[in-house]
Amino acid sequence: MKSTPALLFASTLVLSSPALAGAPTVVASIKPVHSLVASIMQGIGEPSLIVEGGASPHTYSMKPSNAAALQAAKVVFWVGPGLEAFLDKPLDALGSGAKVVELSDAPGVEKLKLREGGAFEGHDHEGEDHHAEEAGHEGHDHHAGEEEAAEHEHNHHGESEFDMHLWLDPMNAKAMAAEIEKTLAEVDPDNAAAYKANLEAFNQRVDALDKSVAETVAPIKDKPFVVFHDAYQYFEHRYHVRVAGSVTVSPEVLPGAERLSQIHAKIEELGATCVFAEPQFEPKLVNVVTEGTPAKSGTLDPEGGTLDAGPDLYFHLLEGIGASLKTCLSSAS
Repeated sequence: MKSTPALLFASTLVLSSPALAGAPTVVASIKPVHSLVASIMQGIGEPSLIVEGGASPHTYSMKPSNAAALQAAKVVFWVGPGLEAFLDKPLDALGSGAKVVELSDAPGVEKLKLREGGAFEGHDHEGEDHHAEEAGHEGHDHHAGEEEAAEHEHNHHGESEFDMHLWLDPMNAKAMAAEIEKTLAEVDPDNAAAYKANLEAFNQRVDALDKSVAETVAPIKDKPFVVFHDAYQYFEHRYHVRVAGSVTVSPEVLPGAERLSQIHAKIEELGATCVFAEPQFEPKLVNVVTEGTPAKSGTLDPEGGTLDAGPDLYFHLLEGIGASLKTCLSSAS
């Protein structure tokens, strides 16, 4: 098929664009990672995104276009198999020609252990044995047993004992961004100075974000709340908010009746003032566990499913979580 003059002209424009000329072909797995990469690449190029729109890495299936992007990539950034398990085999099969960077291993990233059990208590982050023991005494039904089995299988498949929602602590975001900058400077030394300048600007912006979020949540830090799944440990760790439990252990598996009953009881027992859904999953389950309690409901978006991809997404994501917590918890009695 011959190229038309118009197509030739368009391709010439793309190749001659100063922002894209010579830029490496970069792919990012999920929106928060894409936002960090886009921030470091501003003015140089734009990374491609695999998990687009409101999709979740917990339930994502690869598309042919994703495979093509991986094949063409020079660099691929992802959190790791503990989060984007769907990428594990495709990266081995399709991304062999690319430099693959697992950001959970970036220097300076603080990793917290997974917490087992949806209705957890205590916030020492080293009490997994306590949580497991507590769960063993709660008398789960068949559905809850299936859910726990699925969670253990998920963790095993992901080869991670750590919570992989690392970006919800902005200090981890800074560490991940530093690894992104280092990698891009190695792959594309001609633009190393620009990557470094972008990293410095990003760090300044994150420091301002961190201060702003801390101020936002300060008035409601002592109010317990329940989340859809345990994705917020890093936010909790950084800002000392009180996550009292989660509706489901693993977002891939919907909770059984016994689990919902336990969470309902936990809300009443702890006086949880809000229960938060997530846009990618079943919000009606939140209505089930709050029915008959004074708890209000809200929505948190830890993966930016409702946000536009780009360098600003990370900042909107953290600001949005802080604002949603404050709005719901401040209005609750």
